[in-house]
Amino acid sequence: MRLIDERSAAFRSVVADAPDLDAQVPTCPGWTLFDLVQHLGGGDRFWAAIVGAGPADAPPADAVAARAALEVPREREALLAWLDASTQLLLDALRAAGPESGCWTWWPASQSPQTAGGTARHRVQETAVHTYDAQLAGGSAQPLPLPVDLALDGVEEFLFTVCATPSAWPHKPTAFDFHAVEGSSWRLAVDGDGACITRIPAPTASTGEDSDAAGASVHGTASELVLYLYDRIKAESLRVDGDAGLLDLLRAWEPEEK
Repeated sequence: MRLIDERSAAFRSVVADAPDLDAQVPTCPGWTLFDLVQHLGGGDRFWAAIVGAGPADAPPADAVAARAALEVPREREALLAWLDASTQLLLDALRAAGPESGCWTWWPASQSPQTAGGTARHRVQETAVHTYDAQLAGGSAQPLPLPVDLALDGVEEFLFTVCATPSAWPHKPTAFDFHAVEGSSWRLAVDGDGACITRIPAPTASTGEDSDAAGASVHGTASELVLYLYDRIKAESLRVDGDAGLLDLLRAWEPEEK
């Protein structure tokens, strides 16, 4: 929860200093900075209602209706106050529920838990990435990298939540390795049984890397890896060993959950 609060404050700071709320967000085509604020604040309110509802097979109908009918102030000071209140609603719901409390999530077949804690972990990453988006919309030529500890968890959270699936990989079995220069590594193995993520030892100068085990290996800072996974930067911005074409297949894959 501390990280949600910190990242949300960082997001609000970028919005407060941005020259124009109608500026386009380069990494979210068709969105303005105002749209991004509405999305993030509306998401906080939506997930606050979901966490508060407890275990369920679907999000609460009133939360879905409230998100569809969302009204957001256009004046900047009022907008920032609304955004702050949205975050506080989420934090209050998370505190009241506790991290082990079950709730609906859109990732039932992943390796991440359907709990308030799992929701909080994902919201941290979404807020962090959208802060990067807001920096670009605000005219920053070189947005700040994501904090290292947050980014390291972000790589794993994305892989566990978004990539893990029991849906069959429609191509030849292979593996994708992701190596953060800060010293953590993960393997995404894909085959007819789906996609599974494991932590693996980071390659060193003495051990090298088992190039036969992975079809493609991606190397970068943890922040770069998160931004790549969220499609904010391209693979060309990173070091890729092996068959880079496999990354295009992974990006295009849309699993059908069982």
